[in-house]
Amino acid sequence: MNAMPLRPRSDKPEVYPEAELMGLNTWLAKRSAEERVAWALDETPGPQVLSSSFGAQAAVSLHMLTRLQPEIPVVLIDTGYLFPETYQFIDELTARLRLNLKVYQSPLSPAWMEARDGRLWEQGIAGIERYNQLRKVEPMQRALFELGATGWFAGLRRGQSHSREAIDFAERKNGRWKWHPLADWSDRDVGMYLKRHELPYHPLWEQGYVSIGDTHTTRRWEPGMDAEDTRFYGLKRECGLHHLV
Repeated sequence: MNAMPLRPRSDKPEVYPEAELMGLNTWLAKRSAEERVAWALDETPGPQVLSSSFGAQAAVSLHMLTRLQPEIPVVLIDTGYLFPETYQFIDELTARLRLNLKVYQSPLSPAWMEARDGRLWEQGIAGIERYNQLRKVEPMQRALFELGATGWFAGLRRGQSHSREAIDFAERKNGRWKWHPLADWSDRDVGMYLKRHELPYHPLWEQGYVSIGDTHTTRRWEPGMDAEDTRFYGLKRECGLHHLV
């Protein structure tokens, strides 16, 4: 596969001109997801990490990345409020795919947080945003720093929600790459990959959960609902974690 050259500005090496990023994304759009991953791993320097919430379709990214780089750190942000089935799924995939799992958590335990601030997820948008900052965003920031990550892979897809409809395959900010090799994949693409490689969905998928996060802010999908409605009472879709590019 021909390499797409990257040309940083000489005065600010951490910044890439918008036109070159657009060109890179146009080039990546013509490649398969596996080719995007291979190119990013081969052609960009420094440690790369893969983040995973071990959600409904997480096995795709975990399998695809570890086939090419078995030792890539897999960052899990454990809020302390995940479903029991999620913790079991994490153990299953970690053993099966021999993941180099790196678990990060808030230094504040769930009980201590609730003693200080109450049940933040029940306190409207402001409470949810504070909850996400404490339990998700800060641990992810720490993970990227401690692991020295210059690149970060995530399994976000445009079809998952309205807020993700315009995500690029490659983003660049604050000296770090953010890769979304599955950005243009449909649910059918995901299902075919899982079937082809005999990989499982999250165990709650069969119970109607299409987007799986914390127990207190995840709802089963019902007819007439959008995927966004199943998380955070429909008030928010994004927790802010994926804006840390």
